[in-house]
Amino acid sequence: MNLFTYSLNTHNHFRLAATVAMLLLSACSLSSAEEVGAVDTVFKFIGPDHKIVVDAYDDPKVTGVTCYVSRAKTGGVKGALGLAEDKAEASIACRQTGAITFVNGKPLDKQEEMFSERISLVFKKLRVVRMVDAKRNTLVYLTYSERLIEGSPQNSVTAVPVPAGTVIPLK
Repeated sequence: MNLFTYSLNTHNHFRLAATVAMLLLSACSLSSAEEVGAVDTVFKFIGPDHKIVVDAYDDPKVTGVTCYVSRAKTGGVKGALGLAEDKAEASIACRQTGAITFVNGKPLDKQEEMFSERISLVFKKLRVVRMVDAKRNTLVYLTYSERLIEGSPQNSVTAVPVPAGTVIPLK
């Protein structure tokens, strides 16, 4: 094997490793969020503007409930490259958007993480947790951010009452 062939093989292995790493990173950040809209808050000469984005999340275990989460998204060069750390501030509003049914009739945990999304390259996540208030027949949704070392006490909560006669199945 000559130097050119060795260099070409090394380059191909590097490209394959980089592609696999990018696919894994994208898979880790995938959630079933659907962007509803966004507004610019700060103009940036280079890169995208800072924004507030609103995403819709359908509860994967409760058909007929959609949560709308608004949060800041950092722009600029760091934001464009995915290196920016978004602020730990978010707001949530969940609503009944159809008939409420429980997927496959499976019981829900009393408290369960519904979604999480990366809001910095490695260390910070935005989380949405579903809690069941069985006494009031209500689904409660909480959003907060978590950081590897220190989380934020900033949070937002909303609740969706389940229609009378529909019992929330609990584990």
